Amino acid sequence: MANRKYEQRLRAQAAEETRRRILDALYEQLRSAPSEPVSVDRIARAAGVSRSTVYLVFGTRAGLFDALGADLLHRGGFEGMVRAVLQPDAVEGLRGGIRGNVSMYAAHRDVLRALYSMAQLDADAVGGAVQRLEKGRAAGMNDLAQRLAEQGALRAEVTADEAATLLWLLSGFDSFDLLHTGRSLTPDEVAKTLVTTAERALLR
Repeated sequence: MANRKYEQRLRAQAAEETRRRILDALYEQLRSAPSEPVSVDRIARAAGVSRSTVYLVFGTRAGLFDALGADLLHRGGFEGMVRAVLQPDAVEGLRGGIRGNVSMYAAHRDVLRALYSMAQLDADAVGGAVQRLEKGRAAGMNDLAQRLAEQGALRAEVTADEAATLLWLLSGFDSFDLLHTGRSLTPDEVAKTLVTTAERALLR
């Protein structure tokens, strides 16, 4: 029994290491050659596995990009950002959520820029992964806007739906990148600008 458990643990460890190598290979291609089409064959060679192994691990090309998106969120501090948004005080949730998003975007800016750009050209695989990421963010901003309204934090003329739309805009990758890359602001400066804009537009 002990030997079987040990073998199972080794197999699970080997499977996770293979998965990690494939994701790292995809990450590196997007970072170093963002304008080149992503080839599963090239990813497999870089990871030291066969093409069939990539599909065995991730199922489809879309599954590979979904896994990368989830991995970027996890490594960028997604859990901490969610905790910040869901704290009891919705105003502090607004501030912490925007800062958390900026931190995640800054951690993997080049790869995220490649993904968001490729989404328009590869709608089935990359586009689907980005849409699923954006759907989750939109739901989170809708919930935050509703909590702001329930706690009486919104200006009288601002509805929860209007707040959700503005929060969705300000918490997006493109808003971050326009300020960070387009205006050469540091992540801290970007976060301060976005938080200040949200507070002035939405809060009493």
